[in-house]
Formats: sequence, structure tokens, C-alpha cells
Amino acid sequence: MVDDEPALRKSLARILSSRGCEVLTADDGQAALEMLDAIQPDVILSDLLMPRMTGLQLLENVKKKWPEIEVVLMTAYADVDTAVAAVKGGAYDFLTKPFASNDAVALAVSKAAEHQRLINRTAKLEQQLLSREKFGELIGNSRKMQEVYRLIDGVASATSTVLVLGESGTGKELVARAIHQSSPRAQKPFVTVNCAAIPKDLVESELFGHVRGAFTGAQAARAGLFEAANDGTIFLDEVGDLPLAAQVKLLRTLQEGEIKRVGADETHIVDVRVVAATNVDLKAKIETGEFRRDLFYRLNVIAIHLPPLRERDDDVAVLAAHFVRKLAVRMGRGQKRLSDDALRALRVYDWPGNVRELEHAVEHAFVLSQADVIEARDLPIAKEASGFPSESPTDITAASPPWSHEAYALPYPDAKKKVLADFDVAYVREALRRSSGNVSEAARLSGLDRSNFRRVLRRLKGDEEPE
Repeated sequence: MVDDEPALRKSLARILSSRGCEVLTADDGQAALEMLDAIQPDVILSDLLMPRMTGLQLLENVKKKWPEIEVVLMTAYADVDTAVAAVKGGAYDFLTKPFASNDAVALAVSKAAEHQRLINRTAKLEQQLLSREKFGELIGNSRKMQEVYRLIDGVASATSTVLVLGESGTGKELVARAIHQSSPRAQKPFVTVNCAAIPKDLVESELFGHVRGAFTGAQAARAGLFEAANDGTIFLDEVGDLPLAAQVKLLRTLQEGEIKRVGADETHIVDVRVVAATNVDLKAKIETGEFRRDLFYRLNVIAIHLPPLRERDDDVAVLAAHFVRKLAVRMGRGQKRLSDDALRALRVYDWPGNVRELEHAVEHAFVLSQADVIEARDLPIAKEASGFPSESPTDITAASPPWSHEAYALPYPDAKKKVLADFDVAYVREALRRSSGNVSEAARLSGLDRSNFRRVLRRLKGDEEPE
């Protein structure tokens, strides 16, 4: 609130404060600018005629440095030219003194604040959309996925070889595609090779090509996949399954940037970015002589560890919703949504098949569900997610325990304490998730009064000794 009249400044500040605004005041435009270096409000309400700096000059300075701040100007000497200049300068509104009512001023400020929030929200959504496009089908906002995105950003513009490590179904090819799409090679070929699927006696020919007569059946010369990927990126999935002979030739290609077709004498220069991936321990394969140590170091210039889905359970709901939307478009059917129980079942399941298994589970439920809402019973993992199998509810010896297996290594009293502590953590986390972090709502959902719920929360944070 900027005005050189102390009485009006005080009165307007009181009116706005009574309507929930946090109000700071300045007696002229210059003082306001000095305050803005330390704190940026949502809205500036400023008089037009003031000493040292007019409201129009303040507007110009604010929009140059802080364009996201909305400015509402007010004056007792309004004319059309001044109003036009204010609007052209970026003012959100222009008020004439004396005001029609206190509510008129509060309404103008409230609308300006809402407009500012809408612009910020739109900018954030646009940024998220750009991020989604940038990383293709890779989805997730968990801390571990943020680290993956950071590494992709860091390596995309380089030419270094990248080794993507992760369990089957975690999306290693998606990481390779994201690196390619974010790189200067984005408009060039992206070639995918499943090394495990190529017969061992054909691997060299597939990767590096062959000349006519190189082997039985080679009736014509043929370029290999490295030549097909020239100027682009080649993704070598399950690189640990390459036979040793092919590993030797791959090492030479990485070292010298050249390939030699099977049966040929001459070499060809290629410019190919190599991204390799594996779900096995290459160091263990080195010890057994199945993988070359020198090739491992050539591939492992930059390593990206893709976390399994069980370590990023915060992303499960986001991924599931994404798959539901994608299926609706692909199958030409109406949109569906996942019920709270279905989302809970998805979150507690361990996902040994990772994102691929989640996608298949959602597709199964989407196809078989007759309603607009997918329930937990529609999911193929419903029995596993429930903790105990429904076929034998009384046979606890066959049950899969819902707690950590670490408890088994402890004496019974200690194990019981651990299980109860794990339950508290899981229950409170779920309650806070369902209430979007609102402690009062989480307490209501838990059937506890707010003080007891906060006591449990403090104990879990280590701020209070357990009773």
C-alpha cells in the first residue's frame, strides 16, 4: 500500500487487513521500490500523485523488474489519458477517489491477487508440460526421479557414453530416448538394439554389418545398426548379454569411432552416441570372465541408476493416472478414474515387474471394469496387495507379512516394537497423504483428536520420547 497521505494509508491498510490481506506500507514510490528488493507482494495498491516518484513511474519500474506483481493505481484526479497510460503501462486496475465503498477497494485488490495467482499457476503448468515433453514418457516427481532428470539434463548435450542401470521394467529405454531427445542429435536416428534377443552367431553382423559372402547366406552386403544410427544415438539394451567376440569389436568402435563389417578389410568411420543398459551386475560378470573389464569402463563413463518402483511409491498414483488417460485415448473410450481403494492397493503392492507391471495391471483393470471408476477388485494385484491371500484367510503360515522382513532377525519383543513403529509411520504417512498434508483433517480421518495426532507425529519425528 503506497500513499503519501498517512491517514488514508492507515485506513486502507486496516480495511485490507480486516479482509485477510497481509499489508505493508510505504509513503512514496521510491520507498516502495527499496522495500521490493527484500520482499515481493502479490499486489501493489498505489496512489498516482506522490512526491519523488509518481504512481506511473512506480508502475514502470515494477513491471520492468517484477512483471509478475499486479499494480492497482488510484487517484482523485482521474482523466481518460491517465487511465489509458496506466492500462498501457500494465496496471491491473484504476480506481478513482473517493471510492464507492471500502468493499470496492478490497474487491479490486482481491481480483488482482487472484489474477496474479492464476498467471503463476499457468506458468507452473507450462513449465511442467515442457518438462514432460523434455523427458518423454518418463513420469514421476519423487526425489529419486528428480535425480534421474538432473543427470539426463547434464549428459544430454555431451557425447559421452552413458550406462543406464536398473531392474527390468523400470524404463531404461525411456531414459535413453530422453537423452537423445534432449541432445543436439534429436533430429537424427535413434536405434534400439536388444542384445539379448539377437542369436549369438549373428550379433556382429547385426551391429556392424557384413559384406557379400562373409558367411553362408550372406548373398548381399548389408549395413549394420551402427551405420543406421550414424549421427544419432544407438541404445544397446541388455549389453551384458553380448558375446565376447562382439564385445571386442564394440570396444574398438567406442575407442576409435569406426566399425568394420564382417568379412571386410576396410573400416568405416561412424559418429554415434552410445547409451547402454543392463539389469545385471556387470562387475560380477567381469569376475566370471563373461564381460570385458576394459569395455565396462568404456561404457560406464556416466552411470544413471533408475530406481525400482517400490522405492518411488509417491509416483505410483501419478503413473497409474497417466496410463488410464493414455488407455482412454488409445481405445477410444471415455475417461475413467481410480478409486481411493484402488490407489491404496497400487501403493502397497511391491511391483516386482516395476513400471511395466503397473501399466499392464492398469490396462487389465481398465478393460475389465464396466464402470467409470476403477475399483481395487478390478486390479489383478488385488489379492497380493491385501497382505493376506483371500483363499486361505486363517492359514497365517501361507500369508505374506505386511511388515519388513528385518523384524524376523530380532527377538520377539524387539520385533514387535519395530512392527508397531513401522505401522505408525505408514499409517500417519497415508493419513497425511489423504488429507494433502492438513494435520487437522488427517487427525479426523484417523479418529484421533488433533493433539493426540500431533503427539504421534512428533514422536515419529523424534521430537518426543515414546510412551
